[in-house]
Amino acid sequence: RELQGYSHIRSEVPYGNERSRIDLLLQNETKNLCYVEVKNVTLVENNTAFFPDAVSQRGTRHLRELMAMRKQGHRSVIFYCVQRKDAEQLRPADEIDPEYGRTLRLAIQSGVEALACRAMVSSTEIHLQTKLPVLT
Repeated sequence: RELQGYSHIRSEVPYGNERSRIDLLLQNETKNLCYVEVKNVTLVENNTAFFPDAVSQRGTRHLRELMAMRKQGHRSVIFYCVQRKDAEQLRPADEIDPEYGRTLRLAIQSGVEALACRAMVSSTEIHLQTKLPVLT
């Protein structure tokens, strides 16, 4: 629901100062842009999903790019697709990649939206089911 209201969707669009490609660039009828970076999450411990599951300089770069787009006045979203049914919440894996966790908290403070959703994955589809809280 949080990403409804956009009539145009493009994927893998080059953008930013660090030569990134955004997963989804959404645009509504009044030309407002929404940059959406999607991260797949598979690491879960004690009903908490964690991202990243390895040091992710690329993931940190994506957060910096989203902050830059937000600073330019565009909507920016980091979307975590949690592919485990036992997850009840998501948080950054500071023990694995503390820089990513620091950058995520800074991104949220600067207005980047962090969304997480538990998904059911099959051989034919990924079905988003339940919104999860993002803990920082």
